[in-house]
Amino acid sequence: MSRAIWIAKSVSVVAVGLSVASACSKKDKGKEAASASAAVTAPSAPPKPSYPPVPEPPKSLGKYNTPKDNPISPVKVALGHRLFFDKRLSTDGSVSCYSCHQNENGTGGAEPTAIGARQRKLDRHSPTLWNVAYLPALYWDGRAPTLESQMKAAWAGGNMGMGMENLNKKAKEIAELPEYQDLFEEAFPGEDIEADHVARAVASYERTLFCGETAYDKFQAGEADAMTTEQKAGWEVFSGKAGCVNCHTPPFFSDAYTTARGAYHNAGVGLKGKKKDEIDAGRGKITGEDGDWAAFKTPSLRNITKSAPYFHNGSVAELVDAVKFMAGGGYKNKNLDQKYKDAKLSDEEIQSIVTFLSALECGGKIEPPAGGAEP
Repeated sequence: MSRAIWIAKSVSVVAVGLSVASACSKKDKGKEAASASAAVTAPSAPPKPSYPPVPEPPKSLGKYNTPKDNPISPVKVALGHRLFFDKRLSTDGSVSCYSCHQNENGTGGAEPTAIGARQRKLDRHSPTLWNVAYLPALYWDGRAPTLESQMKAAWAGGNMGMGMENLNKKAKEIAELPEYQDLFEEAFPGEDIEADHVARAVASYERTLFCGETAYDKFQAGEADAMTTEQKAGWEVFSGKAGCVNCHTPPFFSDAYTTARGAYHNAGVGLKGKKKDEIDAGRGKITGEDGDWAAFKTPSLRNITKSAPYFHNGSVAELVDAVKFMAGGGYKNKNLDQKYKDAKLSDEEIQSIVTFLSALECGGKIEPPAGGAEP
């Protein structure tokens, strides 16, 4: 082969190679451009909503325990908050948890005794929800050992009227609503929603309802001027001559927080003028023990000035009258707790105690969820 022919062939091969390389380069650049275009135009997944952090408990109250099977989380609290206000949980769509625990009533009931679904009048007054995270037993008689079990009982019973056998069906129905689907999935990923999930969420929300950092708490922490002179005088009567602290033990102002089973006392509330078969046996109905007959859980006095009416049957409308009844030793009966004695307080001392109780008012407030309460 002549040198000229060899050079010509070599140049031809190089030209073909350059042509192929150029074509490949254009093709690669085309792919890159298409990929970049797809990256720009492809719809991205919407970001998950952020939820407020779980509120820290007040320093004056300290930490609380949660069940191992229900660790608290921001999304679970947000879900429980929404469920707490949702009337669709009830059998006739007429009441929610909030219906019996409204903020303007200090999270207790407005009526002497609760009004449940289908306007059913119940036997006892709705207790307040402040600091329930710390309670070892719920209800006036302590029959529910956890907030989760209490929620299910109220949901199934007269409060919301669903019946225990219908709770799982109702839970699935609620979880399938568009406004709840993402919340349930994020709170309980991959799980088939049942009644227990609803109860866990509501209980998680209720564990964030604190009444702390009151004037009393600040005073105890060293702020000498946090309580007024009149409140300090009332505290002296409350903790001294009247002996109120024997049952209304700080910091929760209830001895029901101090033992694993709670604490229950017979003060004779609701016994006067009643026949035996008309009397609410209270804790005695749960335990069957004579010593628990007509005994009820000691209510917390935090925010008590805002949670009238008083006692388990809502029979006393004014705080001053409730204080006078208790300081006078209650109503005599076969099972009257020996702690109750007539302290022989003057009207001025009674009023002084009422004044002190205003130092236990807290600034907490139950707000509807974002977007308002459900219908």
